[in-house]
Amino acid sequence: MKADPGLYDYWPWEGRPKISWPGGARVAFWVAPNIEFYELNPPANPHRKAWPQPYPATPGYSIRDYGNRVGHVRQMEVLDRYGIRGSISLSTALCDHHPEIIRMCAERDWEFFSHGIYNTRYTYGLSEEQEREMIQDSVDTIEKHTGRKPAGYLAPALSHSEHTIDLFAEAGGIYTCDLFHDDQPTPVHVRNGQRFVSVPYSLEMNDTIAYVVNKVEPRRYGQMLKDNFDRLYQEGADNGTVMCIPTHNYQVSCPHRLKAFEEALEYITGHSDVWVTTGREIAEHYLEHHYGNAVAAIAAQEG
Repeated sequence: MKADPGLYDYWPWEGRPKISWPGGARVAFWVAPNIEFYELNPPANPHRKAWPQPYPATPGYSIRDYGNRVGHVRQMEVLDRYGIRGSISLSTALCDHHPEIIRMCAERDWEFFSHGIYNTRYTYGLSEEQEREMIQDSVDTIEKHTGRKPAGYLAPALSHSEHTIDLFAEAGGIYTCDLFHDDQPTPVHVRNGQRFVSVPYSLEMNDTIAYVVNKVEPRRYGQMLKDNFDRLYQEGADNGTVMCIPTHNYQVSCPHRLKAFEEALEYITGHSDVWVTTGREIAEHYLEHHYGNAVAAIAAQEG
């Protein structure tokens, strides 16, 4: 049995080569709205049920539909106000179900990265070839509807396999959001040997984890975002860090929750030495300027 997944090297924080962000920023800050589509009655997967209740799962389906009908526009207006271009974790079926949302995001030059096809269809139980087809389908769909292939990938409902990252790299991707091991980008091992990185995507700051799993109140969630930023901002003075806020348009955009999120964005973007950016831009900058130094430092650590 493997001691670890083998996707990245153990690499302690102390003594790493310095990461410098554009403009001398301490923190690369990005917001990742998960814009998803959940099927009311998806094909059954023996490894995981899509809904906790028997069909029809009307409550779960309808609150997610609320996100695409109401919450998305509400969140978009807030991000516009603070000059933030979203990096969309996209269920690519949305391109067919709600093309108007895709158009709105494209007009704002938001990033689109793949979150699978439906968030009710999982990687669990798929053969490698079946997963390859799913990933390629999502890549092709995003390119068809936006004119650009996605650079990043987050497995649908975090249901990745031991082949997921290799398959996305082979489809032309350059970064993953499926690893939660660091506050900086790090090199990732993929079997085709290409340059590939992990861009920090925080489950701790994820609104669904906060509200549904940890039962955090909106005011407390807003303070958590500020506290998280403060620590990364402090450490980023010595070595550049990354902060990500993953959101869901049916969570953070509910009327009673939005104010806390908006206040946190105002606080974070009120600092001049913060690079407000996208996941793709973080990955590209790291690959161009820091990837080689990181690989060399890891090799030296290993003797």
